[in-house]
Amino acid sequence: MSNFSFLGDEWPDILEAADKAEASIKTDPRTSCFYARRATELIVHWIYKADSTLRLPYQDNLSALLHEPTFKKAVGEAVFNKSLLIARIGNRAVHDNRAIPESTSTGVVRELFHVCYWLAHTYARGAKPEPALTYNPGIAAAAAPVATQTATKLRELETSLAERDEKLTALLIDKEALDDELIRLRAEVAKAKQESSSHADTHDYSEAETRTHIIDEYLHEAGWPLADERDREYEVFGMPNGEGTGYIDYILWGNDGKPLGLVEAKRTTKSALAGKQQAKLYADCLEQEFGRRPVIFYSNGYETWIWDDKMYPPREIQGFYTKDELELLIQRRTSRKSLATTEINSAIVERYYQRRAIQRIGEAFENDSERKALLVMATGAGKTRTVIALSDLLMRCNWAKRTLFLADRIALVNQAVGAFKTHLPASSPVNLVTERHDNGRVYVSTYPTMMGLIDEMQGGRRRFGPGHFDLIVVDEAHRSVYQKYRAIFDYFDSLLVGLTATPKDEIDFNTYQLFDLESGVPTDTYQLDEAVKDGFLVPPIAVSVPIKFQREGIAYDDLSQEDQLKWEELEWGEDSQIPDRVESSDMNSWFFNEDTVDKVLAHLMTEGQRVAGGDRIGKTIIFAKNQAHAEFIVKRFDANYPKFKGAYARAIHHGVNYAQSLIDDFSNPSKEPHIAVSVDMLDTGIDIPDILNLVFFKQVRSKTKFWQMVGRGTRLRPDLFGPGDDKKNFFILDYCGNLEFFSLDPPVG
Repeated sequence: MSNFSFLGDEWPDILEAADKAEASIKTDPRTSCFYARRATELIVHWIYKADSTLRLPYQDNLSALLHEPTFKKAVGEAVFNKSLLIARIGNRAVHDNRAIPESTSTGVVRELFHVCYWLAHTYARGAKPEPALTYNPGIAAAAAPVATQTATKLRELETSLAERDEKLTALLIDKEALDDELIRLRAEVAKAKQESSSHADTHDYSEAETRTHIIDEYLHEAGWPLADERDREYEVFGMPNGEGTGYIDYILWGNDGKPLGLVEAKRTTKSALAGKQQAKLYADCLEQEFGRRPVIFYSNGYETWIWDDKMYPPREIQGFYTKDELELLIQRRTSRKSLATTEINSAIVERYYQRRAIQRIGEAFENDSERKALLVMATGAGKTRTVIALSDLLMRCNWAKRTLFLADRIALVNQAVGAFKTHLPASSPVNLVTERHDNGRVYVSTYPTMMGLIDEMQGGRRRFGPGHFDLIVVDEAHRSVYQKYRAIFDYFDSLLVGLTATPKDEIDFNTYQLFDLESGVPTDTYQLDEAVKDGFLVPPIAVSVPIKFQREGIAYDDLSQEDQLKWEELEWGEDSQIPDRVESSDMNSWFFNEDTVDKVLAHLMTEGQRVAGGDRIGKTIIFAKNQAHAEFIVKRFDANYPKFKGAYARAIHHGVNYAQSLIDDFSNPSKEPHIAVSVDMLDTGIDIPDILNLVFFKQVRSKTKFWQMVGRGTRLRPDLFGPGDDKKNFFILDYCGNLEFFSLDPPVG
């Protein structure tokens, strides 16, 4: 017998894991929670595989899969929260050596029962479970126990199971190549899902129990043991309810015996907001009793709100603050200094627009009680130094203890860490990509790395809880960041500052929405034309490009004899009819045409800006279509210019080992390579003032991306051509019609 027998033949692997979870409830709660998480992971993987309406997230770990919006929409709020709860307690079972009580494993397996019921009700192609089916604890008590496991053994088991599991990314990444079996499964599941939607789901999902489990787990992760009888149902006096008394669901006590926070828990059938006034009255009672006003939390398990009503209006939060973090919040009520009257560090920033940006962000934070700001600043104008000075100001004024700087690539993380070490060494910057366990006041990370670290546990507590960072800086804040990594900004409860070089009128609505701003109205802006006028950046010059076929197509008769032979050998389709002409829409393959590449390289070497008295081409980026294209360009360069012995032009992309060392060499004015053929790695963020030539050998259809690429050339470089002979501009050699596509008309050299 099993509470999960309704899973039947359709999900034997899920049934096996669920039965093991059930059999271990009493004998080994840790193992029970592990297998409950395992069953949930298998359920989630199966849904992504079988339900074609779901979209794969940025990575396929369980946390990312659960938080993907299409998954949350498909399963609904109740099942999402139950799945998330099981996953979090399962993580604790694996990564926390402290004992897990039987009450926890009992609750987790009961939640798993409801998730499995929903799975079968929604997707079963055969018989569906009866709506009146309920969880029977007697069956669980009679189950044969499984072997007891330590946390260490479970970690080893977790690794071995993960290695054995089907990889979703590999399975689903190419939807055009789905095998027949998977196509058939998806069709059958779509039909079953449609049939189940015509019948109301009347199953009792026991959401009140879920609420208690979720709140308890979130408090546990924040380090609140809830072991004292004063922690729950604390009686207060002075309530305006006739009796004059009330009972606070949870009290979070400080080391001095005074309350730091309170939690009002409402039923899941009610909005958490229904508890706002009651929680406020409880805070009044506690302030009267202890002489200190606590921070207010109210939650229904699905939504949790924080309200420090001495400082800010209520806001939604993804968990609870730790004791140290609550103490700091309360202490800041009286210790924060004014941002407006504190001097900005001129050793970090000296330009007027940088200081103005910091002042405007400070005004938004201090005068308007805003918690988000968006800074639009042209590439090369010093965005990173501006936020370093902002971080310094917030730290000195006790507005921020810890800062998180997020970038989209490792090279930009390394660059930001170096900038913080140079301009704010006292912050002890930590590179979370390479120094995952170090501590400091400034942490720098890629977005995927941070997504993984959100779930990391240390000593049974979440390493980075929602209140861990006081300031988060979002580098290159634009649509892709919003779409892929919104979960980071939802999770952390911090001041948020976005940085972008995209012209303000080109920033998408979602980005302004993320920062709670009116579309087209950032907190502060300083654009390329202003920076050029002020003499802080140099302008682009368009070089006339004679090669037109990327826009106009190409004819067989225009090719060299060698390329005509290759043309004839190409796969032209089933009828094998060789065309006389290929239009521009079909030109992708001709990025690999030897004659084309040779002409582009010859034009660059003739018309590109040169240094060292004209002896060599200035630092140049060629933006290639893909990795194969980049390698092909380098191959043709070496064939045409063998005298440079293979080091003058190098491909830099994610497939190159030690690519960062190549970037470092390219950044050095005197070192080879002098031409970097880039695929994505040098498009954004890289600070190399010596760049004189940008070669667009691919079509770019994102204006945001295009402006970022153009920004690689805008930085000043004194004495580049000799003493007193500074960099005055940079060249754009556009072979793919990008300037025309974006209706841009820079001066022509």
